[in-house]
Amino acid sequence: MSVINSTRSHPATFVLVGIPGMEQAHIWLSIPFCLMYVVALLGNSVLLFTIITESSLHEPMYIFLSMLTVADLLLSSSTVPKTLSVFWSLSKEISFNGCLTQMFFIYFIFITESAILLAMAFDRYVAICDPLRYTTVLTHSVIRKIAMAALTRSFCIMFPAVFLLKRLDYCGHNIMPHTYCEHMGVARLACGDLTVNIWYGLAAGFLSAGLDALFIAVSYASILRSLFRLPSQGIHLKALNTCGSHVCVILMFYIPAFFSWSTHRFGSHIPRHTLILLANLYVIIPPHAEPHHLRGEEQTGVGRSDPRLLTL
Repeated sequence: MSVINSTRSHPATFVLVGIPGMEQAHIWLSIPFCLMYVVALLGNSVLLFTIITESSLHEPMYIFLSMLTVADLLLSSSTVPKTLSVFWSLSKEISFNGCLTQMFFIYFIFITESAILLAMAFDRYVAICDPLRYTTVLTHSVIRKIAMAALTRSFCIMFPAVFLLKRLDYCGHNIMPHTYCEHMGVARLACGDLTVNIWYGLAAGFLSAGLDALFIAVSYASILRSLFRLPSQGIHLKALNTCGSHVCVILMFYIPAFFSWSTHRFGSHIPRHTLILLANLYVIIPPHAEPHHLRGEEQTGVGRSDPRLLTL
């Protein structure tokens, strides 16, 4: 079934089989996947259009939100169409280089989105804890530098992973029990030592998204500590509303991803179909759910960076 590259022992194509053990349920599983994808596309597109066309929303908070929206659209579009194609038996094959390209962009976008969430947490920290300096700290120049730093970091982390997969000898194995190309899913098809891939994947995850999550937690702990020092209960509620939607988005983003990453590497006793489902959840749930949490804030104006918020 596979055509071998004689010089590097790479399959010409991989065959994605979907969720092993649940092949009979692929059609039924495709329904919620398709619906969530459509909702993600519509919700994020409406949110992005609103931010672009409404001049009053051209503030740092909403610029970061527009970046997050673009990342959500790219993350879901890099995985869900191929997943649906596998579920509907339209096309289960993907070329070796196409597979590595998909893998690269999935993790590149994911790490970039993690950096954007950290930037949003920093935005809330400055707006609430040091509001009078907000406009001088988060200038458009600083936002551009943050965006470039996020993209550069993501590229530097993920570029070596492509070569770590290319160096492996696949011995003709090309049947992948997955719905898209995931780093360890590809690596496990090789017949060589995967120690470097395993440890690089762990290091890349915890030194990027892991550190981001830690800094986000520190940021919100500082915000809460500042809030409890204020006398006005009304200010407490307004500031908590400002951060509440962000915290929900952060939890939806990190919890499925970290659980999936850890179980893929250490959950040998967990059924394969459970691992594949988890891997799909962390690329479809955040793009589907984030617009619902953040659009309400954008529409109501809660969370605008008003220096009067904490200086009354």
